[in-house]
Amino acid sequence: MSRLTGWSVVLVLSLGLLGACGGPNADNGDGSEDEPEEPSIPVEVAAAELGSISAAWRGSATLEAEAESAVVARVGGIVETLYVEEGDHVDAGAPLAQLDTDQRALELRQSKAELERLRADHDRNKAIFRENLISRELFDRTRFELESAQASHDMAKLALEYSTIRSPIQGTVSERLIKVGNLVAANSPAFHVTQFDPLLAIFHVPEREIHKLGKQQAARLTFDAWPDEIFPGEVDRISPVVNPDTGTVKVTVKMDKAGNKLQPGMFGRVRILYDSRNDAVLVPADAVVTEDARDAVFVIVDGKAQRRDVEVGFSEGNVVQIVSGVDVEETVVITGQAALRDGSPVDVIGQDDAASTDETPDAEAAETSSTQG
Repeated sequence: MSRLTGWSVVLVLSLGLLGACGGPNADNGDGSEDEPEEPSIPVEVAAAELGSISAAWRGSATLEAEAESAVVARVGGIVETLYVEEGDHVDAGAPLAQLDTDQRALELRQSKAELERLRADHDRNKAIFRENLISRELFDRTRFELESAQASHDMAKLALEYSTIRSPIQGTVSERLIKVGNLVAANSPAFHVTQFDPLLAIFHVPEREIHKLGKQQAARLTFDAWPDEIFPGEVDRISPVVNPDTGTVKVTVKMDKAGNKLQPGMFGRVRILYDSRNDAVLVPADAVVTEDARDAVFVIVDGKAQRRDVEVGFSEGNVVQIVSGVDVEETVVITGQAALRDGSPVDVIGQDDAASTDETPDAEAAETSSTQG
């Protein structure tokens, strides 16, 4: 036998032994081959529950006062007295400050004297005119001079009254801009008075969402200054026009003052409830995965993940309404979806631990019994 023939015999015998012992894809005798088992993927799950959920529009808002006024000095002068300070409440017409009045008092006396002189002349000319001793022209001239003097007197009297700076509205003095001894010019700002009740929350809603809102809808506002409190309000008015520059509509929510906690200028977050659903199927928001603009969840069926397309409804916080695709009490995956595909075996984290915990007393009892026996 040649060397080549010997090697051929050895190779044939080796292949025969390999076929007899079986290999990675060994025949099971029924013509089938063993397939490698797919490893279980650890996941966390939650049950779909029945409950109520509300739909809300969310945005940011800035507080403004319903009424506020910049109080100006109507006449110029030196500030002699301050009657109020910042934070004081004032009524409409209440005095805020007093300017010097010496010059205006003298001007008023002068105008009064001139008025009385012209009135006496006019009365005398009236009697003479009735007797046709003076002309109509002279009589009319004295009458016009009297009316002019009356107007000058009234203006002097008004200027003296304007020396007292008064509040045009009821509210709180939010800013004082003058000091005693200051020389203020006419029409210069002196105080700022703000009406804190009610306060208005102003925000702007995109025109595509304005149909969700309406007057008298309930609103809830939160502010960083009071993180643990929710302040109620109500939609008071909606602008009838769309801002062409921003494509938004101005919405105003009226709210109570809430003591001294809220002030104009505060920035907060607003939430307006516009619809609600009872007996809705609810799942955690983490259960929903979105791919190619389609929403889906993985449901656990017989130890395997089943991917289902779902229709999502309202969302509130970390809860989502499932309109169709999942039934109540079905188990959905909330963690581990990234590694899943339809039909993947799963290992539910937490269930095995709970089961082993429940079985521990029985196992310990059996072991004790065996030991005692």
